[in-house]
Amino acid sequence: MRGNRLLWDALYSAPVKYSEILFGVLRVPLDALAALAALLLAYRLREANIDLLPGVQVITQPSNLPAFSYYLQTFVLPWTAVYIALIAALRLYHLRITLGAWNEMGRVIVASGIWLMIVIAWFFLVEKQLFFSRALLLQATVLLTIFAMAGRAAVILLQRACVRRGIGVRTVVSLGGRELPGVMHEALRDEQRFRYIGHLSDLDGLKRLEGEHHIDLILHTDPLPSGDETGQLINYCRSHHIGYSFLPPVFVDSPHQLSMDRLGLVPLLRFEPTPLDGWGRVWKRLFDIVGGVTLLVILSPLMLLVAIAVLVTSGWPVFYLSKRVGQHGNCSVPVLKFRTMIRDADARKKEFAELSHRDGPLFKVQNDPRVTPIGRLLRRWSVDEFPQLFNVIAGQLSLVGPRPHLPDEVQQYREDQRRVFAVRPGVTGLAQVSGRSNLKFDDEVRFDMQYIEEWSLALDVWILWRTVFVVLWGKGAD
Repeated sequence: MRGNRLLWDALYSAPVKYSEILFGVLRVPLDALAALAALLLAYRLREANIDLLPGVQVITQPSNLPAFSYYLQTFVLPWTAVYIALIAALRLYHLRITLGAWNEMGRVIVASGIWLMIVIAWFFLVEKQLFFSRALLLQATVLLTIFAMAGRAAVILLQRACVRRGIGVRTVVSLGGRELPGVMHEALRDEQRFRYIGHLSDLDGLKRLEGEHHIDLILHTDPLPSGDETGQLINYCRSHHIGYSFLPPVFVDSPHQLSMDRLGLVPLLRFEPTPLDGWGRVWKRLFDIVGGVTLLVILSPLMLLVAIAVLVTSGWPVFYLSKRVGQHGNCSVPVLKFRTMIRDADARKKEFAELSHRDGPLFKVQNDPRVTPIGRLLRRWSVDEFPQLFNVIAGQLSLVGPRPHLPDEVQQYREDQRRVFAVRPGVTGLAQVSGRSNLKFDDEVRFDMQYIEEWSLALDVWILWRTVFVVLWGKGAD
């Protein structure tokens, strides 16, 4: 996530450790060996007509394999160099590795795929011929990916073992009149590669501590560009080979969606409230349309049966239209649901106000006597929410987003809680798969804000997938 990436970049602004240089350089010969071994083994497998899957013969006898010496000189050596160049272009030889292990493995897979496409394009467009053997090329790509990932996994495990023994660990100190923010304190506490030894109030404290510990990085919590103290601290760090990072005061409490820009030669930090802007908004809307229509087609027989059941047991109307507050907090969204309460439920709401088990402005009553027998069953499995797919297709709701609330509830929101209106409300959301109505209202807002600041299509898919199991388990359903 963007905010975490900037956080790690800041923490890695200290001088490079010798162990990081060693492990960073070690990746180069290991990748080269992986490429050489994969290309040579693939040739021998093709020469012997051996498939990668034992006992499954899907390739034919080789007919146009080149001589081994020719293959070695014209393909293996130059294309190994191309692979190394691709790995370097994907910044996988960066000495300060801020990527996670899975992210690094993912880029290795991407590099192998790009390498394969370049090989095919080269032979087709430049050599004006097909590759010697499609089976050989496929086997080489698979083996290349496996060997490269195995080599890097070994390096990662070795590097982590060294860190657990204190080798390559960065000693970090925060300094300033303001304490270190909780998000950074937690990151330093949970990450083995850093050793946070405390907070200092001024430069004199740093000078005294420098004699007891070798400090790698200073995190300045309240920099003043025009202040003498800040200049003195920067000069001290420069002369003592200590990394210096500062926390921009405006963004200390808003660590997500920070990006670096430049205005001419001047660096600027830019804060974006949500990635759901520009193309993010376009992709999410397309996802909502495709997903909404697909779910509506799949669920339409069940929805017809439910409508008949509501009509037979509770009478007309079948649907209930609830006016909720929409995006930006200044529009009304007609949220469509199957009716699960008696007809005059809204008029009797005040009778049960004291029975609400939700804190904050939200109203929710367990075992609400206004709920009909068929309504309890529909609420237990969240079937009453299915008609909201029409709201999704109409663009009033999204499949995933903060749940919309009633106007009288929204009137009681604090100003900071109104940040949830930055995006279109949703049928389900991160808060709903993290506790539903069992959550405290502040926790619900916190989950909604996390979703808004860290949105991605993958997160939407994950929340929808989790929603299925949350509904099946029935936790937090009222």
